[in-house]
Amino acid sequence: MRRILYSILICLLVTPILFAGNPDRQGEAGATELLFNPWARSAGLHSMSTSFVTGVEAMRLNVAGIGRIENIEFSAGNARLYEGADLQFNAFGFVKKVGTNGAFGVTMAAVDFGDIRITTVDQPEGIGGTYSPSFFHMGLGYAHTYDNKISVGILLRGVFESITDVSASGFAIDAGVQYVSGDNDEFKLGISLRNVGSPMKFDGQGLSVQTVLDGDQPITVQQRPEPFQMPSALNIGVSYDIALGTENVLRTVANFTSNAFSRDQIGAGLELAIFNDFAVRAGYKLDFGDSAGAGDNIYTGVAAGASANFDISSNFRLGIDYAYRTTDPFRGSHNFSIRVNF
Repeated sequence: MRRILYSILICLLVTPILFAGNPDRQGEAGATELLFNPWARSAGLHSMSTSFVTGVEAMRLNVAGIGRIENIEFSAGNARLYEGADLQFNAFGFVKKVGTNGAFGVTMAAVDFGDIRITTVDQPEGIGGTYSPSFFHMGLGYAHTYDNKISVGILLRGVFESITDVSASGFAIDAGVQYVSGDNDEFKLGISLRNVGSPMKFDGQGLSVQTVLDGDQPITVQQRPEPFQMPSALNIGVSYDIALGTENVLRTVANFTSNAFSRDQIGAGLELAIFNDFAVRAGYKLDFGDSAGAGDNIYTGVAAGASANFDISSNFRLGIDYAYRTTDPFRGSHNFSIRVNF
């Protein structure tokens, strides 16, 4: 109990420092792809599974959850963001139990922008070539579980963004805690801090411009880009499991998100697990607070998904997940994930 109280106290002390801004800061953060979710199980609840997320996808929402796997898990995920925009987010991860109470994980993710036409001021329709930005993340996480009741974790993530002759890089730290209670661990509490990191700034030859001074004197001018912060966020979530017979469980979920550079969010959801082989879930998330003229979130609040798990052998289990989130504009976002546990 002391450990969970210390963890909550640290989060409460750090939060005013991270989120001391006001609505006028909305839209000022960069590297917003750090808020994308490539994993279908948690996307089906609009990323509100802070209190109970486990395995590889915990390294996206609450790294403390990686400590609750039995042995080894591999996962791959794909998010088709804003259907019709040709934007995808792909991820891969690996988690392994270390000793009796620890777990170590590696995660990689990248944004696929597709092919973008190269245009100029003189040729706004394109010059015949294409390019694709490279946005890549890699994280290393560790979690430790105390007496199956309290899990704490930390993750270090490198962030790399580049286009032709221009790039930026930085690092971020995620930290989280999960606490379970009850005769059957039916009550769960989770707190996570995400994307607390160094400022980033673009630099490179692409920011140089050749011009002419005094009529005929050529000169190269280097533009000075402004640094930008990462989109830090605090998540607090709770869940409670209701047994429906001996094999089925209905999980109720609630979550609050405080965003440093956008409006805060609150939401709730339900997840029904059937014989531990199938699950369906749905959630609704609402933005609240002053928008400061920044407009509405592209997600309109509704999310739903399903999972199927198959026992291939006595120690090999395969999971397939799907999720859909409504958006305006575009035609929603689709998530597909595959998991292997052994």
